[in-house]
Amino acid sequence: QVQLVESGGGLVQAGGSLRLSCAASGTIFRLNAMGWYRQAPGKQRELVAAITSGGSTNYADSVKGQFTIFRDNAKNTVYLQMNSLKPEDTAVYYCNAQQDLADNTRYHYWGQGTQVTVSS
Repeated sequence: QVQLVESGGGLVQAGGSLRLSCAASGTIFRLNAMGWYRQAPGKQRELVAAITSGGSTNYADSVKGQFTIFRDNAKNTVYLQMNSLKPEDTAVYYCNAQQDLADNTRYHYWGQGTQVTVSS
């Protein structure tokens, strides 16, 4: 069982920055990928950014150059640095962790979400 605890969401003006954090606890071995998703009202949940334990990253086209994902493997924590925030970035942001076990089974864990609101 993996628990994900998110922090860093809040209200920020357009052009500002926020850093989201997601700390994994519990049975945290073999968390090979962690990432952030977001869901705005009336829209589908979308992948924002993901990172593997080896450091490979993947970003949504909409946030490339704006957001940076990084992780501290020792702390099992993933961060999302969000710069140049726009009102369109307003959404509930969800942390996700992917656990790949030795028997090749895969589990996904989700945080409860943190609200990011960007005002104009």
